[in-house]
Amino acid sequence: MAKIGSVLTSVGKKALLCGSGELGKEVAIELQRYGVEVIALDKYPHAPAMQIAHRNYVISMLDGKKLREIIEKEHPDHIIPEVEAIATDTLVALEKEGFSVSPTARAAYLTMNREGIRRLAAEELKIPTSPYRFASTREEFEEAVRTVGIPCVVKPIMSSSGHGQSVIRSTEDIDNSWHYAQEGGRAGAGRVIVEGFVKFDYEITLLTVRHSAGTSFLKPIGHIQVDGDYRESWQPQAMSPIALKKAQEIAKKVTDALGGFGIFGVELFIQGEDVLFSEVSPRPHDTGMVTMISQDQSEFALHAKAILGLPVPGIRFYGPSASRAIVIEGDTDKVEFDNLENVLSEEDVQIRIFGKPEVTGHRRFGVILALADTVENARAKADRAYKKLKINILPR
Repeated sequence: MAKIGSVLTSVGKKALLCGSGELGKEVAIELQRYGVEVIALDKYPHAPAMQIAHRNYVISMLDGKKLREIIEKEHPDHIIPEVEAIATDTLVALEKEGFSVSPTARAAYLTMNREGIRRLAAEELKIPTSPYRFASTREEFEEAVRTVGIPCVVKPIMSSSGHGQSVIRSTEDIDNSWHYAQEGGRAGAGRVIVEGFVKFDYEITLLTVRHSAGTSFLKPIGHIQVDGDYRESWQPQAMSPIALKKAQEIAKKVTDALGGFGIFGVELFIQGEDVLFSEVSPRPHDTGMVTMISQDQSEFALHAKAILGLPVPGIRFYGPSASRAIVIEGDTDKVEFDNLENVLSEEDVQIRIFGKPEVTGHRRFGVILALADTVENARAKADRAYKKLKINILPR
């Protein structure tokens, strides 16, 4: 039986977040709704989830020794990876020693780099994917490009939010793509994946929840990315019943192989009624922020619920919805969000400001959410609200 005791006592539950960005913050909020003690980790101070957690630590989560020290000190009931850049070998070892990693240490290990999950999906599970090759050196990279063909997509095997990702459209792009991939990897320079350019009608995130009562699927989410970084998403993405059934079958096959309880963001390419697997994240997905307005239980609420061993008997969908990322460019630790009374002047419009401490280059600082009678109207409503938003970037 699932039970939760009084917070901050010997019978209370304790969760440790490995990653404290905007997604981790929402998970922390949902865990605290159940009276769970939350400890937040990240590589920089004052990360969003740290601002609401009971305690926090600033460490590189790629430092397995320090990660182990904190986990052994805190002895959490649940270790929850919220980013890719974690010493997953340490998590695997800790799980063998009796610690609980959500959804599983194996899921974190395989999905930390694109090679592990791609080989699982394509080579073990025989799921259709785009053609691909891996490369560790410049010579292997050039051979991979020749084999896969141009155009092709290049990504570090460890990165997120589009960092290090590029498209090779001609031989002149090869040099820049290699160097950009080496600069954008989460763990520094290293191995890359070269993927064949897939012709698809659209791509989706199919949020899949593994919980104590089975597996549940959320309505498919469509999205727009710029250089691999999410900028807009909407729910539901229109799909044929056949394509949706195939997508759910692929998502269940992949998530069953990864195991554990929690939400998985399964990314898929759709062409007509054909479905290709792209990637999976064993945690809430940035495109899934739209669920904060589209349904009664957001992806974060479902993740917390599943991790705690609770069932998901149903998910109430409120209606067509959209999200619009607020991306800020500059170099500052002082950002003001202005004209908010006009941003929120229409009904069924919400804004989330993440509380990130600074930006150097570009960074996602918030999201606008909208609900309407159609997806088109929801996206238009989010766009109108976005255009009303004034952002003041002040000097450091």
